[in-house]
Amino acid sequence: MTTYLITGVNRGIGAALAAGATARGHTVIGTTRDGRDGTMPLTLDDPARIAAQLADIPQVDVLINNAGIIGPDPDQQTPLNMDWGGFTHTLAVNTMAPLAVAQAVLPRLCESRVPKILTVSSQMAWMGYRKPTQIAYRASKSALNKVMQGLATMLEPDGIPVVVVDPGWVRTDMGGMDAEEDPDVVAAGILDISAGLTLAETGKFFRFTGEERDF
Repeated sequence: MTTYLITGVNRGIGAALAAGATARGHTVIGTTRDGRDGTMPLTLDDPARIAAQLADIPQVDVLINNAGIIGPDPDQQTPLNMDWGGFTHTLAVNTMAPLAVAQAVLPRLCESRVPKILTVSSQMAWMGYRKPTQIAYRASKSALNKVMQGLATMLEPDGIPVVVVDPGWVRTDMGGMDAEEDPDVVAAGILDISAGLTLAETGKFFRFTGEERDF
């Protein structure tokens, strides 16, 4: 039986991922900040705490880094008006935490016969965008993509594929109710990518529909 570690399962895409993986017969270890509803508590703004909280996790076959934040108020994350503390916190949660989680569970992944790492990124990470809005969020996701590319290269000799996934604009608390994509459909797509993922795809950026996209 495959064990999934999914971060940020209290709502939105994460909740849909946890429900979908469970429905497919997988074991799910879900994390939330406060450990509500039987989930594992995981604080995502401190790499040392992440390592400590995940030190005793017994098994991980597939890691899905899903948890993330939108960052400071939109009018305080432009290049000319930046909430620096908020920017720093956004980078800690969206960029550094997924890497810290991957490092913490790497020993368990190395023990697995089917190890995989998938990280939920954003279409707003695309380097072709020149919009000056939500810079903290955009920058954190662009940096996340680069971090995961590097991790993919380093883990390729160990047979662990690493990819990032663009979920689109999703109807969640973060995306708003006017968004185009249903979280259950997005989650199903991400789980389909996970099911078919091989080392040949490592380092790539996918739409949740399974199509490769540009960074």
